[in-house]
Amino acid sequence: MNNSWTQFALKRVYCGAVILFAFAILTSAQQAAPEPAPVLAHRNTNGPRPPEAIPLTVARNTPIHVALTEQVRIRKIGQPIDGRVVDPVYAFDKVVIPAGIEVAGHIMRIQGPSSAQRTLEALNADFTPARRVEIKFDQLKFADGKTLPINTIVTPGSGQVIQFISAAESGASKQGITDTAAKRTKQAKQQAKRAWDTAMKQVHEPGKLQRLERFGVAELPIHPQYLDAGTIYFAELQEPLDFGTETLTPEMFASLSSPPPDGSVVHAQLLTALSSGSTQKDAPIEAVISQPLLEGKKLVVPQGSVLSGSVIQVQPARRLHRNGQLRMTFRELRFPDGVEQNVEAGLAAVQTARSGNVKLDSEGGAKATSSKTRYLATGVEVSLAAVSFHGDADAKVANPAGNVTNRALGGLGGFKLIGAVLGAAVRSRAFGYSMGAYGAGMSVYTHFIERGQDVVLAKNTEMEISVGTRQPPPTH
Repeated sequence: MNNSWTQFALKRVYCGAVILFAFAILTSAQQAAPEPAPVLAHRNTNGPRPPEAIPLTVARNTPIHVALTEQVRIRKIGQPIDGRVVDPVYAFDKVVIPAGIEVAGHIMRIQGPSSAQRTLEALNADFTPARRVEIKFDQLKFADGKTLPINTIVTPGSGQVIQFISAAESGASKQGITDTAAKRTKQAKQQAKRAWDTAMKQVHEPGKLQRLERFGVAELPIHPQYLDAGTIYFAELQEPLDFGTETLTPEMFASLSSPPPDGSVVHAQLLTALSSGSTQKDAPIEAVISQPLLEGKKLVVPQGSVLSGSVIQVQPARRLHRNGQLRMTFRELRFPDGVEQNVEAGLAAVQTARSGNVKLDSEGGAKATSSKTRYLATGVEVSLAAVSFHGDADAKVANPAGNVTNRALGGLGGFKLIGAVLGAAVRSRAFGYSMGAYGAGMSVYTHFIERGQDVVLAKNTEMEISVGTRQPPPTH
């Protein structure tokens, strides 16, 4: 009996030890298991928030928009190039690179055209076709005399004379927004236009006489190449720039919790290059806020926030000179700390190449338009061809080859200056009106038959985006 009692006691002790050991392991696992990471969906503005130090850093790949202030004749690699900053550069809510400061650079590379292109231009009496010029900007010169070295590369799509295009105005009922929001949008677009005009006043664009002279020189078989005043370059930083820090106060943090007021217009730079000829419908697009949105003295949207959306309509350019169209919308605003807000935003204004002939409709859709000068250019070419066909009866007697002037004009229409010289020298009416007919035919084909022009918005294109919430249509 003693042995049975002993065995029973040992079993109870053994079972208790096992239970205690299992409980200890379970408790330790519960204490060591990590808690799931919280999902940051909304800011918690309850309770005081200690001040934070926000770095005022211009990130790598940030573009600086530089405009040439003077006409530059291209001569050699290493030739100095000077410009000015067109759009201010911000870090969070502070201007760190003001508009108007000087930028120094140089010509880094000059690349000639291909053999095929050179031959084609030579057939058109141009023996000095345009060369591709690559620019590099390497120094900022501030108004107080301070200089700051920068390392940049110029992105594709820049190097063109840019103009500022605003969307057409329309009534508030058509836009589907309130009168207050419509007024806010209009005021913001006008302010952006004034800022652009002020920045471009520093550009010494050529006068009418100089433009006429440049046109005549460009028609010569051998002529120099220029970079026009007002040419814009997107110089992307290859290294970040540090401008210190600022304190994010509780008041500033609290102001970031509210959505942008309806009708607000934010300055943004396109992160996704777009073209009506290659971009597909529903393609995702992003734009980064380049200037903070302020409501009075209250910061609403800091620089560096990102708008995300998609292309909702695209029509590529087609034959018979039908031009391309492009329409986009933005539906999400993402702040630098990762917090997201749903918005409804569309294009209010855009800086685009002057040669692109882009127009915005009242809902922010971009459409390429044809230059009105195409009618004048084609009319001139057809007139020259008609003159080359028209013979002077009196001249035929004295000169069976036809009138020298008529032949020269026909050659001018076909092959510019060389064509005019050959037309006058070659005693053949057939030669003169053949060149005239060629010039007229090419002008008609180029301006009215071939494929139209696509809407092209390069990466880093500056835009004004109207942000707000659409109101439901009124019920009757």
